[in-house]
Amino acid sequence: MLILQMLAILLAIGALAGVLAGLLGVGGGIVLVPAFYFAFAGLGYESGALMQVCLATSLATIIVTSIRSVLSHHRKGAVDWPILKAWAPGIVIGAVLGVLVAASLRSAELQLIFGGLAFAIGLYMLFGRADWRLGHEMPGGLLRSVLSPIVGFLSVLMGIGGGSFGVPIMTLHGVAIHRAVATAAGFGLIIALPSVIGFLFVTVPDAPPYTLGAVNLPAFLVVIAMTMLTAPLGVRLAHALDPKPLKRVFGVFLTLVALNMLRKALGAI
Repeated sequence: MLILQMLAILLAIGALAGVLAGLLGVGGGIVLVPAFYFAFAGLGYESGALMQVCLATSLATIIVTSIRSVLSHHRKGAVDWPILKAWAPGIVIGAVLGVLVAASLRSAELQLIFGGLAFAIGLYMLFGRADWRLGHEMPGGLLRSVLSPIVGFLSVLMGIGGGSFGVPIMTLHGVAIHRAVATAAGFGLIIALPSVIGFLFVTVPDAPPYTLGAVNLPAFLVVIAMTMLTAPLGVRLAHALDPKPLKRVFGVFLTLVALNMLRKALGAI
């Protein structure tokens, strides 16, 4: 009975994540991590290391969705490969460091990090402007060598792909939004692949059933299947509706989720 409950919840999570990804262009991880946490905790699997499972499983789904997204964007010539190649080494280094840090932290500490960063991302979605600029070209040299590991590191600690940090960095430096979104999909693959390999070697006590390392296989498989089905629906809705007010609504939703995560984290510390 518990397995059936878990399956039903995962089907709903995957469907929602797919629609939101297609509709708003947000990475699924920002939805999946809190959804996984509250679902598994509600089923009785809350432990001091549950957040590791949520992060690792979310990142595993990002491997599949990022490959699909990058190939799709590449066919349209939208991926900025020079940016991707230049930023890849630093992002990988940051992602590996993120796994090492995440494996050493308790769930409450990871919730605190997720909540704080998700709150900042939600505020950016609410109040960010398309015409904001920090420069007219992407950072290089020392600044890139600092920023690229930070993108990988923070993304792993949140269980998300490259969109939430990569897209703002690129658009703030003059990269067109469609190229930024396409290139950030590549960031997601570079973040997720090494981090998931690392998470496979992490031991999680009292993990949900069928968890390999820190990756929950049923959650991974069900969510991938559902997002493949529902993401095209989100894309169709995006073409039928104005996405700007929808992004504002999602920004409100994300800040509320972040505040709830922070509340739980502070209560557990």
